[in-house]
Amino acid sequence: MIDASAFAVPVSRLTATEGRPPGSKSITNRALLVAALAEGKSTLVGALDAEDSRIMLDALNALGVAATLDANTRVATVTGARGAFPNRRADLYVGNSGTTARFLTAALAFAKDGEYRIDGKPRMRERPIGDLLKTLRSLGADVVSENGNDCPPLKIQGRHIGAMPGFPERATIAADVSSQFLSGLLMAAPLAARDFEIAVDGPLASKPYVKITLATMRAFGVAARADADFRVFSGFTNGAYVGREYQIEPDASAASYFFALPAILGGSMTIRGLSRNALQGDVEFAAILEKMGCVAIWRDDSITVERPRLADGALAPLHGIDVDMNACSDLVQTLSVVALFADSPTTIRNVANIRVKETDRLAAVVTELRKFGATVQENADGLVVVPPARLHGATIATYDDHRMAMSFALAGLRTPGVVIENPGCVAKTYPNFFEDIAEATTPDPSFWRNRDVPPL
Repeated sequence: MIDASAFAVPVSRLTATEGRPPGSKSITNRALLVAALAEGKSTLVGALDAEDSRIMLDALNALGVAATLDANTRVATVTGARGAFPNRRADLYVGNSGTTARFLTAALAFAKDGEYRIDGKPRMRERPIGDLLKTLRSLGADVVSENGNDCPPLKIQGRHIGAMPGFPERATIAADVSSQFLSGLLMAAPLAARDFEIAVDGPLASKPYVKITLATMRAFGVAARADADFRVFSGFTNGAYVGREYQIEPDASAASYFFALPAILGGSMTIRGLSRNALQGDVEFAAILEKMGCVAIWRDDSITVERPRLADGALAPLHGIDVDMNACSDLVQTLSVVALFADSPTTIRNVANIRVKETDRLAAVVTELRKFGATVQENADGLVVVPPARLHGATIATYDDHRMAMSFALAGLRTPGVVIENPGCVAKTYPNFFEDIAEATTPDPSFWRNRDVPPL
C-alpha cells in the first residue's frame, strides 16, 4: 500500500477522467447473507473484496455455508443452506463490521436451533444493538448481551420464530440509531414459521439502505412489501430465497471520494455502473456537489461530476450549503473535507446516528477539521464548517475509521503537510484507496512552493 504520507505533497491537477471504486459493501454483505439462506447456488459478480466482506464470508463458513470470493475476478460463490445453518454451534468474530454483526444477529435468532456467540473489536463492544435485541425478544428469540449493556458480545439461542405460542402479528422496531437493525430483521423474517408485519417505531435513519435490503430480497425471490411511508413491512413468508447470479453495483460511498476530486481540484470525473436508478442512495453526493457549484451529468450507466470554469478560465467558485444528510450519512466526512475549500460555511444536519459508527464521527470530524485552521461548530446532530482564509497542513488521526482516512486524505491534494495516521484502516472497505487516488492525480511539487492554498 502507498504510504499515505505521500499526500503531504499536494498535486496540481486531476488527470484521470474515470474512477473505478470497488463493489458496494452494503449490497455485497446483504447478498452474501441472503444467498447463504437461499436454496441453490448463487454467483455474486462485482463483489467487494475487503475486510468487511471477508468477515461476513468467514462467519458464513464458520456456520457451515460454502462461500468463497475470488480476489482476481471479484466473484463470490455461495451454496445456500435452504434457510438453515449447517453448524449448530459457532463462535463468530465480526471485527468492526456493523453489517455482519447486525444481520447475523437477526438471522441466527431465527435459526431453528443452535447456540451462537458474536463478538468483535473493542469498538464493536461499544456499538449499541439493543433496539434489535428488544424486537427479536418480542418475537420469542433468545438473545443476550453478555455485559448487559445492549452491545456485543452476544449469545444467541436459535429458535424457530413463529412456531411458538403467542407469536405476535406485528413487531415494532426502532431504527433511528441504525437502519441495519431493520434490514437485519427484514432479511431474517422469511425464516419465520408464520408471516407477520414489521412496523418502524419513530424516525428511520438512512432510508435508502432499507431500499437496498428490499431490492436484494426481491432479487432472490422474496417480494416483501413496504407501505408508501416505509413505516410498515409485510409479505415475508410468501416465498423463499432462491439462488441466482447477481450483479453488484460499484460502491457509491467510495465513489464520493472520486466525485470530490473535481470539486477540490477542478476537472471532471465519471463513475460507470451507477446512475439515478442505482440501489444506493449515496449517489446523491453528485447532486449535493451540484448545489455547491459543480455540474452533475446523469446517464443511464454512469454519473459525471465536473467543476466548471468561468469565462476568464478560473474555476467557478465552490459554495457552502445547508444540507440534511440523514439519507446519506456515510458521506458526511467527505462533504466536510470538500467544505474546507468552499467560499462560505457549510451546515450538515440530521446525522446524530453517525456518533455510533466506527467512531463518534461527528466529534472526530470536528476535531480533525480544526487542525486545518477551520472554525467548526459541533451540534447534537451535525456540524457547521467555516473554511479558513488559508489552510495549513496537519497530521490527521483516523480513529481506526476507514472513512476518516479516505476523506481527510483528499485535503492533502490541495494542502501541503497533510499526513494520515494509520492509513491501513482503509482495508475495511477499500484496500486500494491510496493507489487509486494516486493514479487519478498528477503531482507537481514545484507548483506549491511558498503557498498554503493553491490559486486555482
